[in-house]
Amino acid sequence: MRPLKRILQLESMRRIFSWLASLYIRLVYHTGTWQVIGGDIPRRFWTAGQPFILAFWHGRILMMPCCWEHGKTIFILMSQHRDGQLSARTVGYFGIKTVAGSSSQGGAQALRALVKTLKNSDYVGIAPDGPRGPRMQASGGIISVARLSGAPVIPVAFGSTNGRCLSSWDRFLVAWPFGRRVFIWGDPIYIDRAASPEDEEAVRRQVEDALNAVTAEADRLTDRPPVEPEADAKDEGGAL
Repeated sequence: MRPLKRILQLESMRRIFSWLASLYIRLVYHTGTWQVIGGDIPRRFWTAGQPFILAFWHGRILMMPCCWEHGKTIFILMSQHRDGQLSARTVGYFGIKTVAGSSSQGGAQALRALVKTLKNSDYVGIAPDGPRGPRMQASGGIISVARLSGAPVIPVAFGSTNGRCLSSWDRFLVAWPFGRRVFIWGDPIYIDRAASPEDEEAVRRQVEDALNAVTAEADRLTDRPPVEPEADAKDEGGAL
């Protein structure tokens, strides 16, 4: 077992790690210059009090707490695995709530909780390729949440001129302080409650393509080499 993993088995160390991670995210945000493209899209929903599903790839989760409107309650789906719970603690410092679950564990319960959240006029965030991939391929769970709740999916991505994509399965982007960055929002994507399985698959591909498009554009605008979706991967292990 790696030394860091051994250390993070201790509850006290998990609390400290999550707190330090939240401080780092704030440092990156406040020392960077930000451009927001398409910011009017979520703002229309926030202003009207209309719920939506925030969609982002797992590899771009780092700065997601900073794209959100303060005062609007959002629940982000997190894995029940230790790594997911570390992320849950970290985003908690930004006032973000979480729902635990994935396709492999607690998926049905998480689905019900997310749909209930949206019907209560709160917001939901999902990384549809998490917690284990395939990278940048959307699982069907996010479509089930959208269909049952009636809420649209709105994709978002961030890019940074400085930082590093890790060698992890999701090519996790760690931004360094003092860089030029961008948030890019895509158009809302709807699905009818009476959609057929074929319709669901079409919308799933639409969500996947939209997320890949905003991610590629974020990388282009920040002069980063594009991250490619995982090739020839089976549709398993994704969030919900």
